[in-house]
Amino acid sequence: MKDVSLIVYPATDLNAAKRFFRELIGADPYVDGGPYVGYKSGDMEIGLVPNKDARDSAGVAYWTVGDIASRVKGLVAAGGTIVQDVTDVGYGMLVASVKDPNGVTVGLRQPPKG
Repeated sequence: MKDVSLIVYPATDLNAAKRFFRELIGADPYVDGGPYVGYKSGDMEIGLVPNKDARDSAGVAYWTVGDIASRVKGLVAAGGTIVQDVTDVGYGMLVASVKDPNGVTVGLRQPPKG
C-alpha cells in the first residue's frame, strides 16, 4: 500500500462545486467529463462526483494499492463491509470502497497495470 492519493467529494450541485474547488486549488480541472471532475494538487488528486440526492455527503479518501482484490478481501476479513466492489472506472483504473467496523468508508484504487 502506498498512501492516500485521492479524495472524492460528492456534489449535489456539480457546477457550484467546480467553482468552489477551482478557487480552493487555484486551477481548472484536468478532467471534466461525465460522472467525474478531477483536480491535481501536488501529488494529491481531488475528485468531484455527482450526488443528486445528497446521500453520503462526506468525502472519501482513496488509498493507492497494488492488488485491490486482495486488499478488499483482507478488509472484509478484518470486519469491513463492501460499499462498492472492485470497479473499472475507465482506462484500467480500479476502485472499490469498504466501510470499517465503525461505519467509516475507506476507498481503494489501483492504477492501470503496464
